[in-house]
Amino acid sequence: MPSTLFLILLLLPLSSLSHLFSPPDNYLINCGSSAPSTLVDHRPFSGDLSGHHRFPFSPSPHAVSLQNNNPLPNLPPIYHTARVFTSPARYTFPISDKGTHIVRLHFHPFTTPILDLGRAQFHVLVNAHVVLSNFTRLLSDPTTNPRIVEYLIWVDAESLAVVFVPNKDSKLAFVNAIEVISAPKDLVPDTAQYLSSSKLEKFEGLNQQALEVVHRVTVGGVKVTPFNDSLWRTWIPDDGFFRPSVGSEKLYFGGRIKYRVGGASREVGPDNVYNSARLIRSKNDSVPNVNMTWVFPVVGGYKYLVRLHFCDIASISLGLLYFNVYVNGNLAYEDLDLSYVLNSLASPFYADFVVDGGDDGALSVGVGPSKRSMPHVIDGILNAVEVMKLNNSRSSLDGEVCADFVMKSWSTGNNTGLLFTLVAAVCIVLSLSIVIRRRLTGSRESVSWSRLPVNLSDDSVKN
Repeated sequence: MPSTLFLILLLLPLSSLSHLFSPPDNYLINCGSSAPSTLVDHRPFSGDLSGHHRFPFSPSPHAVSLQNNNPLPNLPPIYHTARVFTSPARYTFPISDKGTHIVRLHFHPFTTPILDLGRAQFHVLVNAHVVLSNFTRLLSDPTTNPRIVEYLIWVDAESLAVVFVPNKDSKLAFVNAIEVISAPKDLVPDTAQYLSSSKLEKFEGLNQQALEVVHRVTVGGVKVTPFNDSLWRTWIPDDGFFRPSVGSEKLYFGGRIKYRVGGASREVGPDNVYNSARLIRSKNDSVPNVNMTWVFPVVGGYKYLVRLHFCDIASISLGLLYFNVYVNGNLAYEDLDLSYVLNSLASPFYADFVVDGGDDGALSVGVGPSKRSMPHVIDGILNAVEVMKLNNSRSSLDGEVCADFVMKSWSTGNNTGLLFTLVAAVCIVLSLSIVIRRRLTGSRESVSWSRLPVNLSDDSVKN
């Protein structure tokens, strides 16, 4: 029997092996439904009305289940129902595996003869974080409907709570489905590199920040669906973000991606992300004067985690690929040599940089030849990019209001300016105390330039 199992595993495609990841906490909730639903990626969602769920749901007295009797063709079944609230309501999930958790919220505002979910406006809290405030910004665009918002939340308690608070004007909130999943321990490391125009230094405590996934793109390849991702993520093609440049090209790799210790794991990025890329290729005796640039829209006033994925699927030998990497126009890597990290071709590697979101509403990533680049070889490559927003000083990912204010404003009807002033003052005092405490307990350590900082391989590549 063991030999038979080994043979089966050898015959399985790598995309199937990636789904062997089994999260200790794995809650998949079909809201407003009494029946289970299974998606095309074979994941079963339990109805929150079934009576068999393992989590306590604390609805408001006016929570109702709503059925979409005219769903769009091929619409997944989790969007055929919704749980609707006219006052604050809470889902509480017991946590057995403390650490980072993936939280996905699914929204599809449909219309029934008695209710139009498109007019809903509400706040969403996850533990002490405001993840959505006056939430309508993601519902108005029909091209993003249904819409999934994804967060990475640090949990060091026995439970995780998702709270929906209707806005005082619409008095209406809803959700179609909720996912709460334990993240692999290496998905969000403790440290990254903070990059600005004047310095590159260590950024600590990254894994305890709340993160919102803003962009997740595969470079040079096709869309990667949850069926082919071990964490059931979606990676969209980079075409909408890439600024066309003469001298760059797409590449698809049909060989095996070699995951190595010290590099990216299959949970950090699946094979289908690393087997495609855009690259700069020298075709004569000179190094091309070409830069590849991607521009991502962001909201100013926040810090962002920029995760860059690299895998040398183009070189014919080690030690031939050298290039520079830029984030927001600032030099993040000089003479990056991927073979120095893992001593292997076709082995994935990623690097994390924390940057400030500018007032211009854009974040850029650039790749180009360096002083060590050579003719007749590859002089730049990129496989994928992720952009994630970090919570601000008020523990919010959407606005300047803290969670306490959201709850207290509902309880009083948000009718007095005095309450707003008092609660806002409390938020500011708490924020200042956190900043002061962090400054007193430690300072950031400067990271000197090198061909490849050793501490980045340890801190930013793996936990």
